[in-house]
Amino acid sequence: MTPPELFALAGVALFVAGLDGLIRRAHLLRRILALNIMSSGVFLVIAGLAKRGADGMPDPVPHALVITGIVVSVAVTGLALALMLRVAAATGSAELPDVRPE
Repeated sequence: MTPPELFALAGVALFVAGLDGLIRRAHLLRRILALNIMSSGVFLVIAGLAKRGADGMPDPVPHALVITGIVVSVAVTGLALALMLRVAAATGSAELPDVRPE
């Protein structure tokens, strides 16, 4: 297994772990962290599977997309944390209510 394939496999594992946390957890902070783990997995897959040229250098476009995605991810995380604090202040809890269809 080549290192890029190993990076891509690790990214898929991170994405699956984040998806599991997103589905199973009710606390908003844990869900935000799960989304960050998922995005890190996606970034790792994109960087790992970047096409390599004949000289062995990877294509710079996927790496530029990953850097841009990291910046956007940090901004979205800050916004999500601010919204979580507002929800916690308004409702007294940072957990989502358990709503199940009857």
